[in-house]
Amino acid sequence: MIVFGLIGAGVLAAAAIFLWTINNVEQPQYRTAASEGPFELRDYPPLVVAEVTGEGDRWTAVNGGFRPLANYIFAKERAGDAIAMTAPVTQQRRERIAMTAPVTQTPADAQGSWTVRFIMPSQYALDGLPEPTNPDVRLAELPAQQRAAIRFSGVATDELIAEKEAALRVWMDERGLKPSGAPTYAYYNAPWTPGFLRRNEVMFDVAAN
Repeated sequence: MIVFGLIGAGVLAAAAIFLWTINNVEQPQYRTAASEGPFELRDYPPLVVAEVTGEGDRWTAVNGGFRPLANYIFAKERAGDAIAMTAPVTQQRRERIAMTAPVTQTPADAQGSWTVRFIMPSQYALDGLPEPTNPDVRLAELPAQQRAAIRFSGVATDELIAEKEAALRVWMDERGLKPSGAPTYAYYNAPWTPGFLRRNEVMFDVAAN
């Protein structure tokens, strides 16, 4: 009984930390245009980001990209104050050739080139951010965009991401929504967060009609 009590207390503590983190870390303020279960159609404002490009599979690229971005926002390699952490960290495969039809799916574990992004707090304009000293870190502004998203919990394995990406493609197709470009994978939680408390998303930019 004592063991089960300790496990229960640990789960409650993890849940409390998760809720505190989610409620105290800024996230992009999008407008929900449609919602159906885990699926949403969202209208995002322009977003200022810091980004790096990494090579390899999805897991290798996101882990390799995290350190230089964290060093930038926490002022480890530059002068000036630290920048508050936000959520989510996003990752998108870089497309090397022009977009064609039909849209095909590339496995998340495939080797490739990936862009990993930290979204900057909304108080910052692009020209108000400190200049990175690491040449691998770039600052950019993403334009306003409508995006379709599917939200899910669990450890974001390649298999789980592929399953959710396929479900999102079906949901979009049934509603006449056309994906534009590669999917974006969004991770909201620290690696030590229990799987059932994690928030992950797959998103597609929606092509204009």
